[in-house]
Amino acid sequence: MASSSSDNYAQRAREQLGFSRWWLIVAAAIAMAVVSPYQYVWSSIEGPLARDLDIPLTQLGLVFTLFVIFQSGSQFPVGWWRDRHGPRGITLVAATLAGGSYLGLAYATAVWQLYVLYSLGAIGVGIVYTVSVNTALKWFPDRRGLTTGAGTMAFAGGAALFVPYVRANASLGGYSVVLRNMGFVIGIAIVIAAVILRDPPANWSVDNMTDEAQYSRHDHTWREVLSTWQFWVMYGIFVTVSGAGLMLTAKIVLFAQRMELNAVTATMSATLLPIAGGVGRLLMGDLSDRVDRQKAMAASFILCGLGLFAVVWFGQTNSSFGFIVSVVVATFFWSPQYTLFPTIVADYYGETHSSANYALLYSGKMWGGIFGGAVTAWLATATSWVTVFNIGGVFAICGGLAALVLRPPTDNSHSAGDAVRSRSLSSDE
Repeated sequence: MASSSSDNYAQRAREQLGFSRWWLIVAAAIAMAVVSPYQYVWSSIEGPLARDLDIPLTQLGLVFTLFVIFQSGSQFPVGWWRDRHGPRGITLVAATLAGGSYLGLAYATAVWQLYVLYSLGAIGVGIVYTVSVNTALKWFPDRRGLTTGAGTMAFAGGAALFVPYVRANASLGGYSVVLRNMGFVIGIAIVIAAVILRDPPANWSVDNMTDEAQYSRHDHTWREVLSTWQFWVMYGIFVTVSGAGLMLTAKIVLFAQRMELNAVTATMSATLLPIAGGVGRLLMGDLSDRVDRQKAMAASFILCGLGLFAVVWFGQTNSSFGFIVSVVVATFFWSPQYTLFPTIVADYYGETHSSANYALLYSGKMWGGIFGGAVTAWLATATSWVTVFNIGGVFAICGGLAALVLRPPTDNSHSAGDAVRSRSLSSDE
């Protein structure tokens, strides 16, 4: 978009808020950063938890799958509520769930308690995620890729602050203190974000709507979204690519151990993985604002698949340096899916119902999580971890090729007046 249009958006936002709209991105990023351990620290935390409870590590295999199911599945009702009632109240609920569940982990004495606590915490993470991502979409229609990338970068990169702390305090005696401290940090940070976050008026950006074909002038409801073929192609891509990436995230430490790489390599891989993911989300999101978004998606996912093949190759050849670099490359190009998909959903279907619409697509992460958790464990037992990681590479490449067929819905020709009417009608749903 033109610089004058961006300046106009910024000025209109300041009139509504009384301060720069970028502070909303800062608040959203802080909330995203503190909930990131639920996804990105699990590979470091599951071993000590199993030792604390004196149970086989295999009994915790379901925990990550439950996290993905509840985090993804909660987002549609959360998004529907947020689009109608705003982000503040629901974000305070997230502070209780996400912070309180980590506190509870410190006192867990049975594996079923881990299942329950991690699932409740996952709902809190889902709330924070949908609120944060859609804050960017609603306030920054001119910089969707960059601002969504900033929030999702914090979700990936924030874990890098926790991984060294967790792995350095993995003793039986000190682990409960680690979990309690993390719970307090998570809860307090989300409360602070809740005080700052808010949504714009329904029609505040209509006067600035772009004439570019890739942006929708009609705000689709979730029912309308489901009737388009583009959504179902994106859903298939989301499932395959998230499956490949979540496998990498959840199993990288275990895979390094199975390849008989040293402990330093496993720790470096787990530490650099969220950093690479965070940087990838920001840079690829910004790039997608400047080039064709569909081509950016295709290139990113294909390169992710090639990176996964390289992880296997260097693992088999026992090259620690090559292994770490390959993990960084695969994650750098996988992780932007969580920036590129919400922006393209807003491009195609408008921002008024973006929370609910993107939540529909994000539900595909449930299936990806089932593959990345329980299915990969079963496949590894039936075949090998090398086979499993190669399958992940194939999934990512297939998703990248499928992105090339995406096109904006034909009803992008609706007028700006239609968008205003759509917003007014949405309150009757």
